[in-house]
Order: sequence, then C-alpha cells, then structure tokens
Amino acid sequence: MRTPSRFRAVSALAVVSFLALAACKPQATTINQADGDDMKTALANAAPVTLPPSISATKTFRCADNAVVFVDFYSDNLSASLKTSKDGSPTLLKAPAAGQPMVAAGGFALDGSATAKSVKITVPGKAAESCDDA
Repeated sequence: MRTPSRFRAVSALAVVSFLALAACKPQATTINQADGDDMKTALANAAPVTLPPSISATKTFRCADNAVVFVDFYSDNLSASLKTSKDGSPTLLKAPAAGQPMVAAGGFALDGSATAKSVKITVPGKAAESCDDA
C-alpha cells in the first residue's frame, strides 16, 4: 500500500523542522542585579505629592433675582466651582485662607460653605446677592 504524497511531505517537513530546532543550543541568560535605578535619589528627595481635592458637596442655589446657580464645594474648604446654568462651563473659585470668600478672575465671588443654607454670590455684571439652598 502506498502512502499519500501529502502525508510524506508533511512528515519530512516535521523531521527537518525538528532537526533545525535541535541544532540550536539555548544559552543561559545572566541577569545582573546592580543598583541601576537612576531615579532613586531624585525620588528620595522629591516633595510629597498632594492630591487634588475631591467634591464634598454639590448644591443648587436660588438667588434673590430668581436666578439659579450650581456650586460644587471641594474637600479642601478653600475652593468651589460655580456654574450659572446647568450645562454651563464651571468657574473655579479659590479662597486665600479658610473662612474667607472664594474669588475668581472676572468678578466671581462666593461667600459661604458647603454646610450653609444660604450663601452670598457675585457674578460678573451683577451685584452680590443672597442665594438660598434650593
């Protein structure tokens, strides 16, 4: 009985591949564990990392002129973001020290905290007004 030529070709190819791989000699790899950390001293002398504050409260206020403002108070108690419309871009307000009003360029100001029921808000083009938690 004759073997199909395809089977003989596959067998011959397998034998040739095995012989080619058998001829390779794997060499042991040597790994040197020298102190090669070039950032070690820079990291040891780096200043500690301060994470940005998280949002501690999100509040909606209705002001005396019937305008609605949206405020995100941050956990550092020194900053908040203010939006004059629900989908508007936020303005970041910062206080120089705890307990002082938060301000931003352009005439924005916020005097109050996340726990207050009423805050005083100033937006560009308007006088400061009292706004109550909605």
